[in-house]
Amino acid sequence: MSKKSGFLRFIFSLIPGAGEMYMGFMKQGVTLMVLFWGTIFFGGCLNVPLIMFPLPVIWAYSFFHVHNLAGLSDEEFYAQEDSLLFDWNLFGQIEPKKGRKILAWVLIFIGVSVLWNFMKGMVFMVLDMLNVPTYFWDRVTRSVPQVVFAFLMIYLGVILIRGKKKALEQQLIEAQSKEGDDSYDA
Repeated sequence: MSKKSGFLRFIFSLIPGAGEMYMGFMKQGVTLMVLFWGTIFFGGCLNVPLIMFPLPVIWAYSFFHVHNLAGLSDEEFYAQEDSLLFDWNLFGQIEPKKGRKILAWVLIFIGVSVLWNFMKGMVFMVLDMLNVPTYFWDRVTRSVPQVVFAFLMIYLGVILIRGKKKALEQQLIEAQSKEGDDSYDA
């Protein structure tokens, strides 16, 4: 790890993750690259531009992170640990077996989305050959990935709310049992 050339550091800082990697922080750089380019990939594949709204924030974080690292004193710079910017395990909420299952479903969803886009084109070719009007079919097929994504986001939101509710209930039970234990001590 080193601060290296100021000009090249600036050029690499324009690409999310590349500046960190140029300075030797490979894990941080890869994390930012996967986050940035993965967001673009999912937004493009699913044809849901709303997914791409955090891109400016990711870019700005990466840009200023590189320049903040470069502004550290040598002692502070070399004390920096190269680690992932966030825990891929969603902050300890998901056990590895369940994480693999979620990843599998994400990959299946991506595969179905790509297959859907391919098959949609084939169906349009056949409908055109049969002189069938395609306006309604076009509107429906363009909307399916967005509708599926919307339902997925709603489902994930419900899961997160339920998980938080269960955690709060567990804390309440623990607090009540602790109060009960304290009353016996008196």
